Amino acid sequence: MNLSKSATFTLPRALRMLALAAAFLMAVPLQAFAAEQPAGEPLTAESAAEFLEAFFASEQAKPFYTGAAVVIVKDGEVIAQEGFGFADAEKKKAVDPANTLFRMASVSKTFTAVAVMQLVEQGKIDLDEDIRTYLPGLEFENPFVTPVTTAHLLTHRSGFEVRDPQSEDLHGDFDLYVSIEDYAKQHMPPVVREPGTAYMYDNFAYLLLGLIVENVSGEPFEDYMQNHVFGPLGMDSSGFILNRENLERLATGYTAPGSEPIEPYVFRPTVMPHGGMIATAEDIGKFMIAFLNEGAAPDGARVLSAESGAAMSEYRNAIHPLLPDTTYGFESAAQLPMAGASRDVLTKLGDLPGNSSMLLLLPEEETGVFLTYNQMGALRDLFYMQFMASFFPSYGAPADLEAFGQDPAVRLEDLEGLYADLRLPSIVYAVEKGEDGTLTLSDALIGERSLRHAGGNLFVDEMMQRFAAFRVDEDGTVYMKESALNPLGYARKGETPVGYEDVAADHPYAPFILGIQSLGYYPNEEGLTFEPGRPVTRAELVWHLMAVSAVRGSTSDTYAFTDIAGHPLAPYIQAAAELGLVSGGSDGRFDPDRPATRQEAAVIVWNAYKLLFPETIFADVPVEGNTAEWALPAVRMMVALGLHGPEVAPSASGVPVFDGADLLKRQEEAALLYRLLLTPVQQIAAGLMEQPAAAPAEGAA
Repeated sequence: MNLSKSATFTLPRALRMLALAAAFLMAVPLQAFAAEQPAGEPLTAESAAEFLEAFFASEQAKPFYTGAAVVIVKDGEVIAQEGFGFADAEKKKAVDPANTLFRMASVSKTFTAVAVMQLVEQGKIDLDEDIRTYLPGLEFENPFVTPVTTAHLLTHRSGFEVRDPQSEDLHGDFDLYVSIEDYAKQHMPPVVREPGTAYMYDNFAYLLLGLIVENVSGEPFEDYMQNHVFGPLGMDSSGFILNRENLERLATGYTAPGSEPIEPYVFRPTVMPHGGMIATAEDIGKFMIAFLNEGAAPDGARVLSAESGAAMSEYRNAIHPLLPDTTYGFESAAQLPMAGASRDVLTKLGDLPGNSSMLLLLPEEETGVFLTYNQMGALRDLFYMQFMASFFPSYGAPADLEAFGQDPAVRLEDLEGLYADLRLPSIVYAVEKGEDGTLTLSDALIGERSLRHAGGNLFVDEMMQRFAAFRVDEDGTVYMKESALNPLGYARKGETPVGYEDVAADHPYAPFILGIQSLGYYPNEEGLTFEPGRPVTRAELVWHLMAVSAVRGSTSDTYAFTDIAGHPLAPYIQAAAELGLVSGGSDGRFDPDRPATRQEAAVIVWNAYKLLFPETIFADVPVEGNTAEWALPAVRMMVALGLHGPEVAPSASGVPVFDGADLLKRQEEAALLYRLLLTPVQQIAAGLMEQPAAAPAEGAA
């Protein structure tokens, strides 16, 4: 589960989280996985202790955890179990791996999968049966002949529209109880892709699996887990309900070392099969030993048959052999440089505000590692890279690309276009064919990269030293797995835009308008007009900015403005107000149907990006035009980052002219939306911060 408690504008949030993760993936020197692989140091109690001590004391790791717990098992025994830092920094309370409780977040899914497989063993669940069999009374739309099966839920291939938890699902009311079934009925998504065809990390699928466990077993999910998983394994500190009694043992969450603590929170639904488990590191060590021992604990207690354990260890789907997706309950590890992701490595990652975790299993090595820490972030990526380089470098051996050189080659022309991530549609890629047989991949998070064709549907990301792959289906649908930004799912190429009768191919805004149409934000039907010169209303502007940022409308029944009640776009305006992106006039009105100005659009974007960038880096950006004083910081930012279309052009003196007081036309809004989705603003801003301050150009505002 990946959810930020405090709601922020999605695009900047993605920039912070995913760019950080990408930086970590490049943090380990590539020579650590050189072509000539050393044998690696033997993993023993002594070497594990030395590794952990050095890792957590390193300057690389220190900024990314306040407190952490680690357990390492090998050959059926715990060889390391350590705590580092503080479970509560203010109280100087050290992490105790045997007593400190951590939120497991999405590591919970592995345990939910165990429960499902137990019921499969008993013949109570058929993995290939329509899930409606086990979910009576739960209705959803599925326009496809293929049913959604339990196996689809387990492997994140349900085809459901994304239904991730929202910020309001995290709250502080410990007395509130919302059942899994009631929550599922309220939020049930439709099926929007043929089940089984595409990989999209799916929290809601695992919520449904928990409900299936309840319905089939006749026990509340939390009781089932206690009676059939935690109890038999002696996981005495594990559970799915956080109450006031065990709150004292829960590690305090932080956003960064030295930051204010995150207030304790609970969930809707109260029991979350997809992310609500709490446990100690010691308890997870007991599970790892049993799983690696074909489902049996050292005392003989068995939670899985050997066959079920093997089924959970088998990768079910892959866009390419070097890029496996998921098993029943696990997902592939981060790619190692030029090695891809091994099918012999099982991982499960988890993220919640104030907590991140990694469960790592190497069945062939009889080895398991669990890392958890009370800060959400990519510390685990750095840990994984260094752990594998130290003890199991053979998994990082460069892949034999010659083995794929004879695969039928994809046509590069078929791959060109815009792609949107299935789960995080605000992550958009542009793919273009180069003259030299390469592809250029561009996005707003990392920027422009070259993809070198390695045979068949496989490409090498030259910057990240990782692989990407494409799949072209018979119906022309194209999927891409690009793991530098989001390894947990595919991106899908947008539809071919049919265009508009009033937008000619050589229209200066055609690339922006057709690009946004391709991504599905504009209707893509024959015979429509776009009205490129029509002004955009303030409500439309907010709606479209929320849409491309994957922000849903607010569910609040009270409004920040006096004149939006009953307006069809009121939920989006309210959401923007809650995020601090918009404000009304002194009379409390928003004027939703008044045409927006360019400078108003600039200020909305500035209200989001100023969380990332100091105003000072844009202070000397020269700009001309009829912009109000209150909007100048925002307009300077827009010009500096290139968040505009051809309406901004240099004056005779070479200074960009941004007429902020002019009305925002539809064509200009299309350019803004396009640029927001694809402009690498962090790189541009970083370049500005490195430049010495320049004197304002003559005539600049």
